[in-house]
Parts: sequence; C-alpha cells; structure tokens
Amino acid sequence: MATAVSPNRPPPNAEEWLRALGNIPLHRIVIDPAPGTATVDDLVRLVEGDSKRMVELVNGTLVQKPMGLRESIIAGILITLLNNIVRPRRLGVVSGEAGMIRMLMGNVRMPDVAFFRREDLPGGELPRDPAPQLAPALAVEVLSKSNTEEEMRIKVREYFQNRIRFVWILDPDPQTLRIYDAPDRFRQLTREDTLTCEELLPGFSVRVGELFEI
Repeated sequence: MATAVSPNRPPPNAEEWLRALGNIPLHRIVIDPAPGTATVDDLVRLVEGDSKRMVELVNGTLVQKPMGLRESIIAGILITLLNNIVRPRRLGVVSGEAGMIRMLMGNVRMPDVAFFRREDLPGGELPRDPAPQLAPALAVEVLSKSNTEEEMRIKVREYFQNRIRFVWILDPDPQTLRIYDAPDRFRQLTREDTLTCEELLPGFSVRVGELFEI
C-alpha cells in the first residue's frame, strides 16, 4: 500500500529534493516505493489498481495529483466542449484527468485534459500502452489549492520539452485562464474574455467564465 511522507520526518536532503518537485506539500508525496526508486509500473499499479490513486511519476517519485470535485467538474466541462468540436470532425481524441502520458525525460504526467491530434497518433491509432510516450497538441491543468507556483512552472516547462504546442492553466478562484505557447510566455484571459484556438481547433469558442459556471 502506498504511504505518504510524514510532515515531521522529511527524507535526507529534503530541501533539494522538494525543490526539484516544485516545493509541493509533503502529504502529496508517496514513499512506498521509496522516492527516487519508483517506476512506470509502480505508477500504473496505483492508477489502475483497486485504490485508483491519482499520482504522477516525477524524478522517480510518486506524487499525488490534487483533484477535488470542483476541479474535476471544470475539467469535465472543457472536455465536453472540446469533444463537441473534435469528435464530429475526427480531429483526434480528448483525454481526462486519469490519462497518463510518458514524457521524453521519463516522467509520467496526467494533465486534467489533453487533446491529441489524429495525425500525431502512431498510424492514426491510440497506443494500447497505459502510459504511452505521446505529445498531445494541448495540455490543460486545473489548479487546486495544494498546487504550487514552482510545481506548475516545472510542469509547463516539461510539457514544452515534450513538444506540446499549447498549455492552458485554469485557476478557479479568480476564474482566469493562462494560455502558454512557450515555457515562459503566456497571455491571461479573464471570465469575460473569449477562448479560441484556431491553430488546433477551428471553430472552438467559449467565454472563459462558462468554464467555471457550476
């Protein structure tokens, strides 16, 4: 059974170790298997096992992915809107919060929403591997309270290293959306702005505030 780190007993060199993970709260770190030794197989066992744990593999460490009901609903709203464009036109596939993607450097991430263009799928088909090495055209993260700025900077940079074209970060509290087209470049939309993505999703359009209306 996976065990979380005790907040009172951080491992040796904890400061450097936590910095590499984005200074996330200790309660999100799984220590069985030991940090630095976890593999993709360990991750898949947790995600697909009876406990259905939401975890990512980061530098050989299993990290719990925070996802509350509100964040899940917001992601679901966006998935529905994307599929309304993607499926009728056979543009590709849209995954949800449990979709595992193996990064080029070995980490496994689970964006809350991801859009894979059909032309980017091997032979136009989705691989059967539960954590395939694929680069979606779009990765989306819905922020939770325990996400840190450092964690998200690391994740955005990693997504672009994996040749993802756009990253959207939705922040439910101020109801804003950041559109990244490079690791250190974004534009921010507020709830009255209109979100489009003609480069990937011709015809897709939604007022940002609608994504947060629950």
